Amino acid sequence: MLRLGALLTAFLITLAAPLRAQDRPVLVELFTSQGCSSCPPADAFLHELAKRDDVIALALHVDYWDYIGWKDSFAKPEYTARQRAYAKVSNRRMVYTPQMIINGTDHVVGTRPMDVKDLIKKHRGDVAQVTLTAQEHQGKLKISASAAAGGKATVRLFRYRPEETVAIKRGENAGRSISYSHIVTSVTVVADWDMRQPLDIEVPLNGDLPAVVVIQRNSFGPVEAVARVD
Repeated sequence: MLRLGALLTAFLITLAAPLRAQDRPVLVELFTSQGCSSCPPADAFLHELAKRDDVIALALHVDYWDYIGWKDSFAKPEYTARQRAYAKVSNRRMVYTPQMIINGTDHVVGTRPMDVKDLIKKHRGDVAQVTLTAQEHQGKLKISASAAAGGKATVRLFRYRPEETVAIKRGENAGRSISYSHIVTSVTVVADWDMRQPLDIEVPLNGDLPAVVVIQRNSFGPVEAVARVD
């Protein structure tokens, strides 16, 4: 009996303990543009990151390079607004491409793969304070989460196109055909979450594009949890 009680106690302690970050992937957001001559190496690097099981890599195409002569076919002003919101939160005066943001907090030039990999490794060593599950069933996405501590968070649903090649005819990359990976097609806020209470919601999941759920503290703060729904 004593042995059974000790095992049960150990099991309950394990359940209550915070998860190590290696139990969840790290979110890497690349802000890029088809009109940016410095971006193709970062786009290629994102393609490599997208193959990793411990990383969720997303490409958000911004529109502020469109004036040069080539309008990015994936760009949306809301992605530019997202990048500028990150800059505001971190007290940065400017935005640039290619820029990668790791788990909502670390900013790095997208053509510095070793720096990016080091930051991913750093975040893999963090302690996860939020557990998240996301499951699709009959056109609906069930999202459940719980947190070890209170606070406010925003829950977003990203949809993305796995890969597409674009023949660029004008601008800085004129004459090149460039393959892009994990191209974000939409970002939707599905909930504002008070983390003192468990989260349990269902949202429509139309179409067959892959989806990613991101829980981010204080809207544009640290990414507390991320889950992929293929």
